Amino acid sequence: MLEYAETDPALPGNHFHRVEDQLRTELLLRQYELLRHADRTILLLIAGIDGVGKGSTINQLNEWLDPRHIHTLAFDRPTPEERRRPPMWRYWNALPPKGHIGLIFGSWYSPLLLDAYQDRLSASRLAREAQTIRRFEDMLIAENVLVVKFWYHMSRHAQQARCQQMLADPDTAWRVSEADLRVVRHYDDIRHGAVRVLQATQNANAPWHVIPSADPHHRIVATARLLRDALVNPLPPKPSLPAPQPHPDQLSALDYRQTITKADYEAQLPHWQGRLSRAVRRPSFAKRSLVLVFEGDDAAGKGGTIRRIAHALDVRQYHIMPVSAPNDVERSHPYLWRFWRNVPPRGRIGIFDRSWYGRVLIERVEQLTSPSDWERAYTEIKDFEHEWVAHGAILLKFWLAITQREQLKRFHAREKSPFKSFKLTPDDWRNRELNPQYRAAASEMLERTHTESAPWHVIATDDKRLARVTVLRTIAEALEGRLGEG
Repeated sequence: MLEYAETDPALPGNHFHRVEDQLRTELLLRQYELLRHADRTILLLIAGIDGVGKGSTINQLNEWLDPRHIHTLAFDRPTPEERRRPPMWRYWNALPPKGHIGLIFGSWYSPLLLDAYQDRLSASRLAREAQTIRRFEDMLIAENVLVVKFWYHMSRHAQQARCQQMLADPDTAWRVSEADLRVVRHYDDIRHGAVRVLQATQNANAPWHVIPSADPHHRIVATARLLRDALVNPLPPKPSLPAPQPHPDQLSALDYRQTITKADYEAQLPHWQGRLSRAVRRPSFAKRSLVLVFEGDDAAGKGGTIRRIAHALDVRQYHIMPVSAPNDVERSHPYLWRFWRNVPPRGRIGIFDRSWYGRVLIERVEQLTSPSDWERAYTEIKDFEHEWVAHGAILLKFWLAITQREQLKRFHAREKSPFKSFKLTPDDWRNRELNPQYRAAASEMLERTHTESAPWHVIATDDKRLARVTVLRTIAEALEGRLGEG
């Protein structure tokens, strides 16, 4: 990798222009086919040391293609708003929809490369972060976001010659930046750091394409050919599934008979609301965020519980996201995209009334997605939650469970109530018929996605009052324990 002769390859001018005309026509036609079929997103990561033509290549591609359907995404140092969220948030937030092409200048590789250049990247950290990157890129590719990675390289001789030639001409000397000169002075260190990162992050599904870049004709032709391949090659096949494994029914072990008196409820509810309110007003909460996930059976009391939580909070501090079927825009992006866009920043609270677990529950049971998609979602969800927690989020997940008898009682009560009848839909009745399938999917989900940093709290809700107090107590105590006295 990165082993080149001192003179980089060049193409004869006439040959280049013939190839250029052919590639420009073919790429434009393929781009319109991509837009029409909208079966994939193309992400081109443009990387390399300073002065190798990254910006020129991006400009050339915008000139060759229809720029209305290209997203040129330049990421520099994170803004203050971006630093309030997990590092990957800004990349997720800018992800183009299917049918479009993204040109990424600066990417999730930038921090690793910078530290590698400056010899601040330990082998253990490189291995750990490289694995995280490979899993992220594999997830994108499984969602038909094809990641094509370019590393533009110049030999030491070509780098020096370029700077000398430009500095000798007053009309071009201004183009030579301090960064370019730093590359010339520290070429060996920078090259060695790049080799480490590229080798560690080489991915069979998203390999690095190292392109000699001293000759701009060669650089753009090589780039265009790889883009063309990404536009026309078949999408990767879905992986085969492992044999299904039995999972214990966690919901049957709950004690649904527990109750609380009205007097105790009226005393405990404001007590725990007060403790929750005081906890989120602590100065130390400004460095954290709170994410509450509510899943469970229909009529188990998710909405009522969320309202009691909201009563304890400043309305400016929280956002409730009711999750329903994805719309057309959301379906044009990877499954987790709409949830990444709703990451609460530090100092804020995100409450999800249903969540990303719909993929392994509703979409699985209703057969709205392929088995390979919901199977890999278990790992993707855990990675997703880990990134939020690593950035300071306190993530609490609640499964509200109800017996079939109590659920039927509440359904009938909703039918008779002018204020609640809207809550009861034909889907609720149909879901009752699918209860065994939903129960099996929920049991597997609870077992496979319960982690120390993002635990599930399974709560019986036949007594709604007791369930509300239990949820509020769980949240308040978790916050107090993790925030300390600050």
